[in-house]
Amino acid sequence: MADRRLHVFHTVARLGSFTKAANRLHMTQPAVTFQVKQLEEQFNARLFDRNHNRITLTDAGDVVFDYADKILNLYEEMENSVGELTGEMRGVLLVGASTTIGEYLLPRVLGAFRSAYPAMKVRMNVANTRDIVQQVENNTIDIGIVEGTVHNSNLAIRECQPDELVAIFPKGHDLAAKERVTPGDLLHYQFVLREEGSGTREVLADYIREGGENPNKLDIVMELGSGESVKGAVESGLGISVVSENTVAKEAQLGTLEVRPLEPALHRAFSFVHQKQKFRSQAVEKFYEFIQEQCKNGDPWHGQPRPHADEVAI
Repeated sequence: MADRRLHVFHTVARLGSFTKAANRLHMTQPAVTFQVKQLEEQFNARLFDRNHNRITLTDAGDVVFDYADKILNLYEEMENSVGELTGEMRGVLLVGASTTIGEYLLPRVLGAFRSAYPAMKVRMNVANTRDIVQQVENNTIDIGIVEGTVHNSNLAIRECQPDELVAIFPKGHDLAAKERVTPGDLLHYQFVLREEGSGTREVLADYIREGGENPNKLDIVMELGSGESVKGAVESGLGISVVSENTVAKEAQLGTLEVRPLEPALHRAFSFVHQKQKFRSQAVEKFYEFIQEQCKNGDPWHGQPRPHADEVAI
């Protein structure tokens, strides 16, 4: 492994935070601080200025960061080159996933990927779509998988698996008598919604607007940061919601929630988001190829046959 102190310093500088670096590296914050302090003692120079809970690189820190970036990239290239010769793929994969994908779908794919490439290390960060796209743009993660439409001309965006959204409501709700739920129906009941920046929330607003209704008329009684909390609130009778069909299979089977398709149907795509230049590491390239192959052979998220040949495109 390349100099641990250099790797820790590089992570702190990229994320702009000792706390975030500690979380990313699965270390305690004092351990991260100690590693950076050791590097500062080696160079006999302060690498960060710390003011009002903000850190910035000093002039010496800028120099060390530039060289650290080159050194760590060269080390990764060396690992990959040796791996190609020995037939063992190595590397670290930093994947970001929006909440629906990260909570319900991606763990199975990552498990299969790790089985195929056991020498690769995978680290996953889950946040809402807006935050994941920003992390890709800032190069703090290698690749993001998000739901909904992404508008960012600085990034490459490629669609993968389609997803259908459905309406959910508590047992015995008025809408249980309907076979399908319309955009207008959604405006007549108290609504539990994901937070700002969520891909589900943005897709839903567009859907209601395209149905001739005003999404600002939604009677939002609660905004929550995860799909599990949304489902729990709906089960408790606090309102209705719209979620990915992939997230409510268990509740539909157990009968703890009423689930209805929307009319017209609401589909979106799960998308890969990455920098436009060539993938930063062979690990990312292999992961992307792995998902491509699974998309060709079936549903990468559930291992089910794909209904139509043109339904999944990367």
